[in-house]
Amino acid sequence: MLRDHPGRVSRAGHRALVAALGCVLSAVAITGCGDDGDSGSTPAPTTSSPHTASFSGLPPSALASEAASAIASAHASASAAASSASVRASEFEASVEAEAARAGAAAQEALKDVEGRGNAVSEVGMKGLPRNETSGLLAVLVTITNKTDARASYAVRIDFEDSSGKVVETSFVGAENLDPGEKQQPIAFSRQPADAQLTPRLAKAQRY
Repeated sequence: MLRDHPGRVSRAGHRALVAALGCVLSAVAITGCGDDGDSGSTPAPTTSSPHTASFSGLPPSALASEAASAIASAHASASAAASSASVRASEFEASVEAEAARAGAAAQEALKDVEGRGNAVSEVGMKGLPRNETSGLLAVLVTITNKTDARASYAVRIDFEDSSGKVVETSFVGAENLDPGEKQQPIAFSRQPADAQLTPRLAKAQRY
């Protein structure tokens, strides 16, 4: 039988040495190496600071600033809208007044050569409007109805008379291109002071 030389490592010892070295080298990644079967490991907690660039929120001061900016913008938009609505209302009022003036001038022109009261008195009615609805002015709602079977235009003259029957003011209104049975209701105004006691009278009405 051969004996192992004292300075020479046996095959069994060599294998044990290799295993031990492997266990030591593996300890860098594994906390332990043994025969107890526990191969799990617990990761060490991180101590680095969070990466703030990944945050999507805004600090309270920035949110307040944005809210104030949004409110100011909303107020500015509302103010602009109100101003625009006021301008449109003024333009509409001016347009209505211009059209009333044009229709009155056309009615006056149509009546200048009419003798008597005209041929359409029976097709015109009048109704006074409450002064609290007309800013204190004396106003008459004139109803013009085409009672014929053909399209027609109308010219109407309203006289405002004082208590003695004297004509103090005259207003002209009209309606153009009314179909049979159609009606329009222009308003005749007196520009006299609100305390003037005047009576409106249908002076002429001409169909043409």
